[in-house]
Formats: sequence, C-alpha cells, structure tokens
Amino acid sequence: MNLTFQPMNKTHARIVVAWRYPEPYEPYNADPANLADDVAALTDPAYNYYAILNENSEFVAYCCFGEDAQVAGGDYAAPALDVGAGLRPDLTGNGQGSALIQAILDFGARTFNPPAFRATVAGFNQRAQRACLQVGFRQKTRFARPSDQREFVVLLKKRRVSSKKSRQ
Repeated sequence: MNLTFQPMNKTHARIVVAWRYPEPYEPYNADPANLADDVAALTDPAYNYYAILNENSEFVAYCCFGEDAQVAGGDYAAPALDVGAGLRPDLTGNGQGSALIQAILDFGARTFNPPAFRATVAGFNQRAQRACLQVGFRQKTRFARPSDQREFVVLLKKRRVSSKKSRQ
C-alpha cells in the first residue's frame, strides 16, 4: 500500500463522523449528538490523529497514537504506544486491514520510535483482531469497559531493536 499520512484536518474529521458502519460494527458510528465534540477531538493535536490517503489522494482511513486510542478500564501501565485506526466503511471486509495496520505501525515507528505498540480492539471485532495478529500483535488481556460492560481485547506488538556491534 502506498499511503500518505497527514495531520487530521476539519474536512477529514467531518467525513469520519459521517461514516456509517453496518451491524455489528455500528458502535463505531459517531453519535449525532456529539459531532462537534468528535470533530474537535479528531483535530486536537494532543491526540495525534492522522488522515490516511491512498495513491490517488483519496481519504481511505485514519489513525491515532497515544491516549485517545485507550479504552476506560484497560491496563495501560506497560510502556507502549497506543494505536487506534478506522477504515472507510466501504473498504472494510476486503482483506486490506493487515496492510493498513502495517503501514500505520511503520509510520508510528518513524514518527514516535516507541518500544512497543498496543491496540485495544472491541471483543466482537474479529476482523480487526485477526488483522492485528497477522502483523505480529499478541493478545495480552481482555477487560470489560466499566460504562457499558462491552468487552475489549488488548494486543501488544514489541518492536525489534537492531543493535550494531562494533568490530575490533
């Protein structure tokens, strides 16, 4: 995948909040009552949201790094960069998930240089879990979000750090 990452702007954020996913993925649909707050969060530089464009400059996905990729109730004590992502609804289910996640991890590694990546995925979202496992994540824990008891899975991918040995 030849993808370009750029900081999320209001135009892309408004597109994201208009995306509508079919069942069982409708929990990812933005709440119409909170659209202004959602656009503000997506464009807040503190949350590190990025729009992802394909080779034709079409907006195909987004990702975020850090605190906004966490879910209340999860254990985030281990040192890792949290990663969240969303694929345009008409592109889901076509086997593109693992390539997208790998591109996001490559970008995240270059931009943030973390010791590991962590993804928190809804328990029902087998497609996203499978895509994460395909790029080297391993399941660490499961938990229920306190507000609604929805189950989530925390996955971790440690980065390989190459060390250069000096010759003497």
